[in-house]
Amino acid sequence: MGAGQGWCLLLCLALSRVAADPEERQWREVDVVLDCFLVEEDRHPGSLASSRTTVEALLVLRQVPVLDDGSLEAFTDFQGGTLAKDNPPVTFEASVNLVQIPQAEALLHADCNGKEVSCEISHYLLQATEKKASFIANVQVPGGGPSVSMVMKVLRDAENGAVLHPTLKLPLSPQGMVQTAVELQVTTQTPLLNFLLGSSASLHCGFSVALGLDLTGVEWRLQHKGHGQLVYSWTTGQRQAKREGASLESEQLLLAGDASLTLPSLTLKDEGTYICQITTSLYQAQQIVQLHVQASPKVQLSLTNKALPPTLICNIAGYYPLDMTVTWIREEPGGAPVPVSGASFSSLRQSTAGTYSVSSFLKAEPGPEGTTYTCQVTHISLEEPLRSTAWVAPPGTRSALFSPPPYLGSWLACSQLIFGLVLLPSALCSALPPFPRWQPP
Repeated sequence: MGAGQGWCLLLCLALSRVAADPEERQWREVDVVLDCFLVEEDRHPGSLASSRTTVEALLVLRQVPVLDDGSLEAFTDFQGGTLAKDNPPVTFEASVNLVQIPQAEALLHADCNGKEVSCEISHYLLQATEKKASFIANVQVPGGGPSVSMVMKVLRDAENGAVLHPTLKLPLSPQGMVQTAVELQVTTQTPLLNFLLGSSASLHCGFSVALGLDLTGVEWRLQHKGHGQLVYSWTTGQRQAKREGASLESEQLLLAGDASLTLPSLTLKDEGTYICQITTSLYQAQQIVQLHVQASPKVQLSLTNKALPPTLICNIAGYYPLDMTVTWIREEPGGAPVPVSGASFSSLRQSTAGTYSVSSFLKAEPGPEGTTYTCQVTHISLEEPLRSTAWVAPPGTRSALFSPPPYLGSWLACSQLIFGLVLLPSALCSALPPFPRWQPP
């Protein structure tokens, strides 16, 4: 078990207590400890190639304000002396006094919720001349949780007699930690988004900058299928929208740390990987938001011809993305629904908007009392499958167009008679009882 995992185990035991009333919750400063990897790249002289090595590391965010639900009363600060003496991880102690960490609660509770936080630390190359060393930490909570990037400036200088880290050659504190301060953080609460075609989307990007650093630019770019393009840019006093209708929050919110992007009337061209890049007078950091655009299918059941036995056609139109499942279900009066095989499909069609359409065909084989057929469509854009249902008249029906018996009653309000087929829109008829048994004259 790593040092961070042991510390989090103690935290989880504390969090297992009964939570306080939400109105009684107060802010409390706690240490957030994350198991990380330190990534180092070694460039070979005279070559552009480099090798990438990773070593275990620990990130200790000192005294981060979080809302206390009453479970942090017995919580104690992280002590560097608890680290293993044999091959201890590279430990970064990071002060957050200069910036805000808005997603600290999610980082604090992630391990207790069974989520292993991804944390990677690497050297940061400064844009301007600066004597102090800097690192950047990229932290991600899995399962759609927040993502945070933090630029950390090393605080201690190499003094005479100071203990240096054997590989980083940086001075260590008496507790054996590299002392840093977070001077820029960029966060997104929603790294993965799904929106329906034609709707409006808001892509979250928040940031916090240390005093003394100036915000000089915000840029949103879109990467999709190997192509990159500028969507929106902001510099002091200037805005440029390359995508029609794209906008950032008001200037007041932008200067307060909100660089969220709004995209109205989504099309399939808006799908892809969005990069929110925050630039200051010294540092630059970014966050990535994956935007998926979806379109829900429309399902219609009909006949392809008048011949008996009839052939049912299920038209599925206007869906995106491509993956979609069609299931045919057959049900005799008084019997259980049974999946039916043997359906065929038309060629795939794509509209100018990029959505897909396809048709599924099935030969109906009605029983002596008629049979109910259902075309069921499953798609990622749907919370529940779409169903379109038809009742096929039994063999020997004298007329293709027929009148149902009087006791079908309310079914007439939600039925359409086409060539001996009773079409039942599931949205209107789902609450009605099953068809009664009926023998044709």
